[in-house]
Amino acid sequence: MSSWFKRIKQGISTTTSEKKEAPDGLWHKCPNCKKTITVKDLKEHFYVCDKCNYHNRINSAEYFEIIFDNKQFEELFPNIYPTDFLGFKDLKPYADRLKDAQKKSGLKDAMTVGSGKVLGHDLVVACMDFNFIGGSMGSVVGEKIARSIDYCIIHKKPLMIISKSGGARMMESAFSLMQMAKTAAKLTQLANARLPYISLMTDPTTGGVTASYAMLGDLNIAEPGALIGFAGPRIIKETIKKDLPAGFQSAEFLLEHGFLDFIMDRKELKNKLAELLSLFKN
Repeated sequence: MSSWFKRIKQGISTTTSEKKEAPDGLWHKCPNCKKTITVKDLKEHFYVCDKCNYHNRINSAEYFEIIFDNKQFEELFPNIYPTDFLGFKDLKPYADRLKDAQKKSGLKDAMTVGSGKVLGHDLVVACMDFNFIGGSMGSVVGEKIARSIDYCIIHKKPLMIISKSGGARMMESAFSLMQMAKTAAKLTQLANARLPYISLMTDPTTGGVTASYAMLGDLNIAEPGALIGFAGPRIIKETIKKDLPAGFQSAEFLLEHGFLDFIMDRKELKNKLAELLSLFKN
């Protein structure tokens, strides 16, 4: 037998620096049906499982790629930063938590606003980013929505907000809760200007976001299977001391009970949006 096949010495002698790692992000396993596909294929299917239609969570960068023509848009209000008004501290100071979230996500806060065209129709999209402190609603989120509405009124453009949030940001306390009233008041101004507002709820849309701008759309729509509600199912069950119906707080349950206008599959999002915008125009 050739010496090439013989182990001359025992053990692994490769140093850590010489090891070749498989690149991250090559494969994706569906959390629902467990099918494994390449990330490239997943992206081509709009981050939706081609077997079970499970809609994976994505953030503003991916939504803007899907929605805007030629993936081109102008980012609005990019330089608004969150502030630790209260010197809040839980397991770690809020100021440190903000720095960590900004470093990990590459974002300044939990909302990004883009203005572009959808099959030729103007649209401003304010999209929440769940990878920034759970997409929580703080002062920056409220301010960006307010400024987006002012921008829409000045430029006569419709607005869409894509919600994906765990609710109000507790580290900002009352400053965070104030955004509920602020955004609702600004949306009244948008309505008075007779400009359409589309609310797209994605998984999850909960807490103060649901209790304010997420449910105030001229059209309230959602992605399939999205969890939408105010308090979580466990809290509700403990409060009312009753078992909840199957699929409670899913997009499908809300549609059946009249809280949504329709459910929109992400693969059809761009075409459906263009259709809606043309109807609003007419």
